[in-house]
Amino acid sequence: MAGFYRHLGENRYLATPHTAGPWSTESQHLGPPSALLVREMENLAPRADMAFARVVFDVLGPVPVAELAVSASVVRPGRSVELLGAELRHGGRAVLRAQAWRISRGDTAPLATEFSGMLPEPRMCPSMEMPSDWRCGYLDAVDWRSVDGGIFTPGDAVVWGKPLLPTVQDEESTALQRMFAITDSASGVSSRLDIRKWFAINTDLTVHLHREPEGSWFALDAETAIGSGGVGVATSVVHDLLGPVGRTAQSLFVRER
Repeated sequence: MAGFYRHLGENRYLATPHTAGPWSTESQHLGPPSALLVREMENLAPRADMAFARVVFDVLGPVPVAELAVSASVVRPGRSVELLGAELRHGGRAVLRAQAWRISRGDTAPLATEFSGMLPEPRMCPSMEMPSDWRCGYLDAVDWRSVDGGIFTPGDAVVWGKPLLPTVQDEESTALQRMFAITDSASGVSSRLDIRKWFAINTDLTVHLHREPEGSWFALDAETAIGSGGVGVATSVVHDLLGPVGRTAQSLFVRER
């Protein structure tokens, strides 16, 4: 089965054209490399008694559609709480870094927050419309369904997404990887600007989780706020088919093209 990446052995991966973002066939959308770093951290000294609670990505430069090296380490070990780190490099230069807190599981079911207002299921929602001349590898590698709004409808949006490819070729992705393949799109689907005339580029992505995600479909209930000084912030509530699983935030660099 095709994937966003092909494993070349050891810590090396080749990005396939399915990772390409909308602005250039040579640069990746941040969704696939986020999933790749999460995969690396999931496989780092895995512990069945731990769950991911927060993951932060810092974008150090464009991520090319090319051969990449991935590394991960335990930054701060702990019995109940531990901090992991991961890095994506191209040509010896770091292009994306991540840190994640893993927290030991416990039984807090009696205290769990109850959420009302479930989103319509993806099968009930139309495909998100995109102009025929605005296609890319990543956008075509995700099944997008619109609950309300979308990429070319300025303003808040609620959108379902399901990756059609695994993170790594011939490998089954985890629900966490599939979710992270979608979360960076919050700023795109909820843009308040005509993205053909304005840049709104995120420098980071932070995802907080209050429970573990399940399944293949993930929704972003997203909104964007833009300040007067060229900076914005995009946030979203992330859902799976059972309800909310967490929240995201992205800092935005906003400039006219």
